[in-house]
Amino acid sequence: MEKLTLDVSRIEVANMDLDTAISFQPFINRLRDRIRNEQTAKKALYEQVLATYEQYHLSQEEIPLAEMDRYEPLLDQMYACLSPAMTDEKELAWAMNVPFQPVIFYGTTMFYELMRNRRDDHDIYVVTKNPEDYDRDRLKLLYSFVLQELYNFQAPTQLPEVHAGINLSTGLLQYYAMRVNMDYLEVTAKGPLPELDFNELYMRMSEAEGYDILMEVLPLSLFKVRGICILTLTDITAEKAIENIEGVRLNRTPDNDDENYKNVIKSLKTLVRNNQVEFDLFPFVRVNNEPVYGYVKGGTGILYEVWGEARLTPEVFRRQAKGYFSNPSFFFSPDIFSEKQQRQDYLDYFRNMGVRSLALVPVFHNHMPVGVVAIHTWEDASFDEKIIVLLQPAMAAIGRLLQIYIDEFNYEIESIIKEKFTSIQPSVQWKFNEVAWQYLHDRKRHLPEKEFNIHFDNVYPLYGAVDIRNSTIERNKAIVADLDAHLSLLEGTLTTLQERYPSSLLEEMIYKSSKWQEILSSDQLYANDEDKLNNFLRKETTPYLTHLAMQHPESKPLIDEYLKVLEAFNNSTTGEKYSLEVSMQLINEAVNEYFEHEKNQLQSLYPCYFEKFRTDGVEYDAYIGQSIAPKQTFNHFHLKNLRLWQLSSMAAIARITRALLPNMPKVLRTTQLIFVHNHTIDISFRADERRFDVEGAYNIRYQMIKKRIDKVRIKDTEERLTQPDKIVLIYFDEKDVEDYLPFIEYLQEKQTLCHDLEYLLLEDLQGLSGLKALRVSVMYESSLND
Repeated sequence: MEKLTLDVSRIEVANMDLDTAISFQPFINRLRDRIRNEQTAKKALYEQVLATYEQYHLSQEEIPLAEMDRYEPLLDQMYACLSPAMTDEKELAWAMNVPFQPVIFYGTTMFYELMRNRRDDHDIYVVTKNPEDYDRDRLKLLYSFVLQELYNFQAPTQLPEVHAGINLSTGLLQYYAMRVNMDYLEVTAKGPLPELDFNELYMRMSEAEGYDILMEVLPLSLFKVRGICILTLTDITAEKAIENIEGVRLNRTPDNDDENYKNVIKSLKTLVRNNQVEFDLFPFVRVNNEPVYGYVKGGTGILYEVWGEARLTPEVFRRQAKGYFSNPSFFFSPDIFSEKQQRQDYLDYFRNMGVRSLALVPVFHNHMPVGVVAIHTWEDASFDEKIIVLLQPAMAAIGRLLQIYIDEFNYEIESIIKEKFTSIQPSVQWKFNEVAWQYLHDRKRHLPEKEFNIHFDNVYPLYGAVDIRNSTIERNKAIVADLDAHLSLLEGTLTTLQERYPSSLLEEMIYKSSKWQEILSSDQLYANDEDKLNNFLRKETTPYLTHLAMQHPESKPLIDEYLKVLEAFNNSTTGEKYSLEVSMQLINEAVNEYFEHEKNQLQSLYPCYFEKFRTDGVEYDAYIGQSIAPKQTFNHFHLKNLRLWQLSSMAAIARITRALLPNMPKVLRTTQLIFVHNHTIDISFRADERRFDVEGAYNIRYQMIKKRIDKVRIKDTEERLTQPDKIVLIYFDEKDVEDYLPFIEYLQEKQTLCHDLEYLLLEDLQGLSGLKALRVSVMYESSLND
């Protein structure tokens, strides 16, 4: 035991205006009370201690701090009564201090060592607590004690004071809980006590405001405190490290994964008390119950280096992961370079990264494997199995954390399915939630299941189409060109074979090839003719040529060369059709990427439903109105905003697709069309088709118009309305385009559109007459340079 006077705060704390002093009297009073009621062998100990105290004739109320050395036997006796009987004082951080002052005057060696480590010039433990924190905590503790003793009022529970600091020898955090025992203190009022409103006080103290109020209504000068405080320091580093991991689990979001995982790794290092030990977390994620790569590195990343996509194909990873997690095993080696040869293949990847000690520990949640944690060191550092034992208390928390990541991974998959492949978008999700709750409510009440209609009334429709010009014609031309080239090669191959191995069958095939070429050149190839031609190529000529190669091995090189071309033709990996498909894919990918990027911006203007779908190009439907976002006031300006976006986006797409021309193996151009419908319609969700559609006879007419206008011509001409490098807006009434005309002028001033706006009348279509159109050219970089 030590009896040095020491300031435990280490920092300049405010001088508390409190009448406080050391006194043995509260302890003596408590000792007498225990003697009266004690029935065990402890009673003799207490009587002996009391006799020692009585020898000192302690009549004075208080004892000056400077005179405490005179009472060393009494301090020893008090320690004997209050500390665990069989605990070595070198293993117990225990001390006595002046009531509510940061001064200790007697304590165990361990307590003093901890305090000295914080005070020497060569600190090994640095506390980050500031003076304001000390003053606030001290004030809370004091008033909680006063209210309990003088008013019998239980203040909100005070948790043990936690001291966090960095151990400079390891660079890791350490945590100690300071527990203050106030059983041997007495508080006395110096005069009448004021009345307090405890209901309001409790509420304010719960919000941490009540202590400031108490300083005003119950100043410290109204009472005095006598006795001795007992302090106990407990190392709670392990518990705090686990608590920090749980905190990450509860507070994390996908966008702060990196920082969260860094905090987890720091906590694990703190738990094992070794900064040279590294960690890596590998969550076990599945799609359709099959293992797939995860995308979060938690730690050093060695497990992703060994088991990630950089080294393993998806199939190999799936096989290895299923094998491991079907029977998860623990691995530990203090030095993987000394492991036997049979582990060579497996451990070489870790050796090549400079790993020395390695432990691979499977992680479970609810008895199911959720991942692996790797514990390792680099180069010359190493660890033994004690490190793994220290980690065990955190395994459940790590399991819960990895399960959260797995749940978020699954949620992201579901969100992508919902966004990309269903009609449930964020803007209308609320309506589906309401209906789903109604289904659940009825089911729980065992009511008959009924259909609920999901519909949105009075919404403005917006339609746009980016079409690939003459795509059907270009596709037919490509098919004919490929077939003609193939037939020419076939006829040449058959002719050469006929010269070497004359036969009537070869002669007939040459004749058929020639006839098919005549049909192709006459542009009279119909759909059923194409099937017959493919049947001739695959089921007549190919089996015979294969037979001929077996009969005449010397003909095999010639036949193999033809069959190789045939295989490429069948797989559409060469030829005009392949070039066409590559060009179409370039266009559609660019347009889709643009709309995906713009979709979020649309929602920021005002929530709207936006759905795009593929034809030879890309089309979209958008709906906006009050019923889609009932909690946000809808204004016509929101519709105008969307219409401006619609026009400017078509100009942007025209520029994007034109910029792709140098990369296209087959040059293709796009046309841009907008149909303006200036009246609201009603839409509802069709559960059978999993999409939204219009409702009512008048609204259905809107859908019919969209399907018929893509190839409409200008009235009294043969000219198609839609043309490359132009945007067209089709409408019925001049009022329909009142919003668009100022936007066209605006985009012309911005040099996005050309000053060549046309007002056109369109031909009558089946069931449609009176259609009109605006047509304007898009301005490109070359036009600007001119």
